[in-house]
Amino acid sequence: MHHHYILHKPAGYISQFVSNEPTRRNKKKLGELYDFAEGTMAIGRLDQNSEGLLLLTTDGKVSEAVRSKTVEKEYYILVDGMITDEAISRLTTGVTISIHGKRYTTLPCHAHRLKGDPGFAPRATMMRGDNHGPMSWVSVTITEGKYRQVRKMSAAVGYPVIRLVRVRIGHVLLKDMAQGAVIEVDKFDI
Repeated sequence: MHHHYILHKPAGYISQFVSNEPTRRNKKKLGELYDFAEGTMAIGRLDQNSEGLLLLTTDGKVSEAVRSKTVEKEYYILVDGMITDEAISRLTTGVTISIHGKRYTTLPCHAHRLKGDPGFAPRATMMRGDNHGPMSWVSVTITEGKYRQVRKMSAAVGYPVIRLVRVRIGHVLLKDMAQGAVIEVDKFDI
Protein backbone atom coordinates (compact mmCIF):
# COMPACT_ATOMS: atom_id res chain seq x y z
CA MET A 1 0.00 0.00 0.00
CA HIS A 2 1.35 3.40 -1.00
CA HIS A 3 1.23 6.63 0.99
CA HIS A 4 0.51 10.10 -0.42
CA TYR A 5 0.94 13.42 1.38
CA ILE A 6 0.13 17.07 0.80
CA LEU A 7 2.57 19.44 2.52
CA HIS A 8 2.80 23.20 2.93
CA LYS A 9 6.59 23.48 2.79
CA PRO A 10 7.86 26.42 4.78
CA ALA A 11 10.77 28.51 3.54
CA GLY A 12 14.07 27.36 5.00
CA TYR A 13 13.61 23.63 4.27
CA ILE A 14 15.15 21.66 1.42
CA SER A 15 12.91 19.24 -0.50
CA GLN A 16 14.90 16.21 0.64
CA PHE A 17 14.95 13.71 3.49
CA VAL A 18 18.68 12.97 3.57
CA SER A 19 21.75 14.64 2.16
CA ASN A 20 25.21 13.26 1.61
CA GLU A 21 26.57 16.67 0.68
CA PRO A 22 28.85 18.03 3.41
CA THR A 23 27.68 21.61 2.75
CA ARG A 24 24.05 20.64 3.42
CA ARG A 25 24.42 18.80 6.71
CA ASN A 26 22.86 21.59 8.74
CA LYS A 27 19.96 22.21 6.36
CA LYS A 28 16.41 21.56 7.55
CA LYS A 29 14.89 18.56 5.77
CA LEU A 30 11.29 17.47 5.19
CA GLY A 31 11.52 14.56 7.65
CA GLU A 32 11.72 17.11 10.48
CA LEU A 33 8.15 18.21 9.73
CA TYR A 34 6.31 14.87 9.93
CA ASP A 35 6.81 11.13 10.44
CA PHE A 36 6.52 10.13 6.77
CA ALA A 37 6.31 6.46 5.70
CA GLU A 38 9.58 4.81 4.71
CA GLY A 39 10.37 5.38 1.03
CA THR A 40 8.51 8.70 0.80
CA MET A 41 9.84 11.06 -1.88
CA ALA A 42 9.03 14.63 -2.84
CA ILE A 43 7.36 14.96 -6.25
CA GLY A 44 9.40 17.73 -7.79
CA ARG A 45 11.10 20.26 -5.58
CA LEU A 46 10.87 23.69 -4.12
CA ASP A 47 14.21 25.36 -3.40
CA GLN A 48 15.15 26.27 0.16
CA ASN A 49 13.81 29.83 -0.09
CA SER A 50 10.54 28.81 -1.77
CA GLU A 51 7.42 27.70 0.04
CA GLY A 52 4.00 26.28 -0.59
CA LEU A 53 2.43 23.15 -1.98
CA LEU A 54 4.60 20.04 -2.18
CA LEU A 55 3.25 16.57 -2.90
CA LEU A 56 5.00 13.49 -1.54
CA THR A 57 4.47 9.81 -2.27
CA THR A 58 5.90 6.32 -1.94
CA ASP A 59 4.67 5.49 -5.48
CA GLY A 60 7.11 6.21 -8.32
CA LYS A 61 4.36 5.98 -10.97
CA VAL A 62 2.34 8.69 -9.22
CA SER A 63 5.47 10.83 -8.99
CA GLU A 64 6.09 10.47 -12.72
CA ALA A 65 2.47 11.35 -13.56
CA VAL A 66 2.51 14.52 -11.43
CA ARG A 67 5.84 15.69 -12.90
CA SER A 68 4.57 15.29 -16.49
CA LYS A 69 4.03 18.30 -18.73
CA THR A 70 0.28 17.68 -18.67
CA VAL A 71 -0.04 18.82 -15.04
CA GLU A 72 -0.14 22.57 -14.31
CA LYS A 73 1.83 24.03 -11.42
CA GLU A 74 0.74 27.51 -10.26
CA TYR A 75 2.96 29.88 -8.31
CA TYR A 76 2.26 33.23 -6.69
CA ILE A 77 5.39 35.34 -6.80
CA LEU A 78 6.09 38.63 -5.09
CA VAL A 79 8.37 40.62 -7.36
CA ASP A 80 10.50 43.70 -6.92
CA GLY A 81 8.64 46.58 -8.59
CA MET A 82 5.23 47.03 -10.19
CA ILE A 83 5.28 44.49 -13.00
CA THR A 84 4.21 45.84 -16.39
CA ASP A 85 1.80 44.40 -18.94
CA GLU A 86 4.77 44.02 -21.30
CA ALA A 87 6.65 41.87 -18.77
CA ILE A 88 3.53 39.73 -18.19
CA SER A 89 3.20 39.27 -21.96
CA ARG A 90 6.84 38.21 -22.25
CA LEU A 91 6.35 35.64 -19.48
CA THR A 92 3.34 34.12 -21.26
CA THR A 93 5.10 33.71 -24.62
CA GLY A 94 8.28 32.19 -23.17
CA VAL A 95 11.61 33.66 -22.19
CA THR A 96 15.20 32.48 -22.55
CA ILE A 97 16.85 31.45 -19.29
CA SER A 98 19.96 29.52 -18.31
CA ILE A 99 19.57 25.98 -16.94
CA HIS A 100 22.85 24.44 -15.72
CA GLY A 101 24.82 26.72 -18.04
CA LYS A 102 22.74 26.04 -21.17
CA ARG A 103 20.30 28.48 -22.74
CA TYR A 104 16.69 27.32 -22.66
CA THR A 105 13.49 28.98 -23.90
CA THR A 106 10.55 28.27 -21.62
CA LEU A 107 7.25 26.99 -22.96
CA PRO A 108 4.36 29.46 -23.13
CA CYS A 109 2.60 29.78 -19.79
CA HIS A 110 -0.23 31.63 -18.09
CA ALA A 111 0.63 34.73 -16.08
CA HIS A 112 -1.33 37.64 -14.65
CA ARG A 113 -0.98 40.32 -12.01
CA LEU A 114 -2.86 39.61 -8.78
CA LYS A 115 -5.12 42.24 -7.28
CA GLY A 116 -3.63 42.94 -3.86
CA ASP A 117 -1.88 40.70 -1.37
CA PRO A 118 -2.99 37.04 -1.37
CA GLY A 119 -2.79 37.02 2.43
CA PHE A 120 -0.09 34.45 3.16
CA ALA A 121 1.21 34.23 6.72
CA PRO A 122 4.41 36.22 7.24
CA ARG A 123 7.65 34.35 6.67
CA ALA A 124 9.77 33.36 9.63
CA THR A 125 12.86 34.69 7.85
CA MET A 126 13.18 38.35 6.99
CA MET A 127 12.24 39.51 3.50
CA ARG A 128 12.83 42.87 1.95
CA GLY A 129 10.69 45.55 3.59
CA ASP A 130 8.15 47.87 1.97
CA ASN A 131 10.51 50.80 2.53
CA HIS A 132 12.68 49.57 -0.39
CA GLY A 133 10.08 50.44 -3.01
CA PRO A 134 6.98 48.93 -4.58
CA MET A 135 6.35 45.21 -4.99
CA SER A 136 3.65 43.32 -6.87
CA TRP A 137 2.15 39.82 -6.78
CA VAL A 138 1.95 37.76 -9.97
CA SER A 139 0.41 34.36 -10.73
CA VAL A 140 2.53 32.16 -13.02
CA THR A 141 1.26 28.75 -14.18
CA ILE A 142 3.69 26.41 -15.92
CA THR A 143 3.65 22.77 -17.02
CA GLU A 144 7.39 22.19 -16.92
CA GLY A 145 9.64 22.33 -13.89
CA LYS A 146 13.22 23.27 -14.69
CA TYR A 147 15.70 24.22 -11.97
CA ARG A 148 14.55 27.51 -10.35
CA GLN A 149 12.53 28.16 -13.52
CA VAL A 150 9.93 30.63 -12.22
CA ARG A 151 12.58 32.72 -10.43
CA LYS A 152 14.71 32.81 -13.59
CA MET A 153 11.74 33.65 -15.81
CA SER A 154 10.75 36.59 -13.62
CA ALA A 155 14.33 37.89 -13.46
CA ALA A 156 14.61 37.57 -17.26
CA VAL A 157 11.76 40.07 -17.69
CA GLY A 158 13.33 42.47 -15.17
CA TYR A 159 11.47 41.61 -11.96
CA PRO A 160 13.46 39.60 -9.42
CA VAL A 161 11.43 37.35 -7.12
CA ILE A 162 11.26 38.31 -3.46
CA ARG A 163 8.89 35.53 -2.37
CA LEU A 164 7.66 32.41 -4.20
CA VAL A 165 4.70 30.28 -3.05
CA ARG A 166 3.42 27.29 -5.06
CA VAL A 167 -0.38 27.34 -4.65
CA ARG A 168 -1.58 24.59 -7.01
CA ILE A 169 -0.50 21.32 -8.63
CA GLY A 170 -3.18 20.07 -11.02
CA HIS A 171 -6.40 20.29 -8.98
CA VAL A 172 -4.63 20.09 -5.59
CA LEU A 173 -4.75 23.49 -3.88
CA LEU A 174 -2.70 24.92 -1.03
CA LYS A 175 -5.74 26.86 0.23
CA ASP A 176 -5.26 27.91 3.86
CA MET A 177 -2.94 25.10 5.02
CA ALA A 178 -0.61 26.32 7.75
CA GLN A 179 3.11 26.38 7.03
CA GLY A 180 4.56 22.96 7.90
CA ALA A 181 1.12 21.25 7.87
CA VAL A 182 0.88 17.76 6.35
CA ILE A 183 -2.26 15.92 5.20
CA GLU A 184 -2.18 12.24 4.26
CA VAL A 185 -4.57 11.40 1.40
CA ASP A 186 -5.67 8.26 -0.44
CA LYS A 187 -4.71 9.75 -3.84
CA PHE A 188 -4.00 13.08 -5.55
CA ASP A 189 -6.61 14.84 -7.69
CA ILE A 190 -4.27 15.97 -10.43
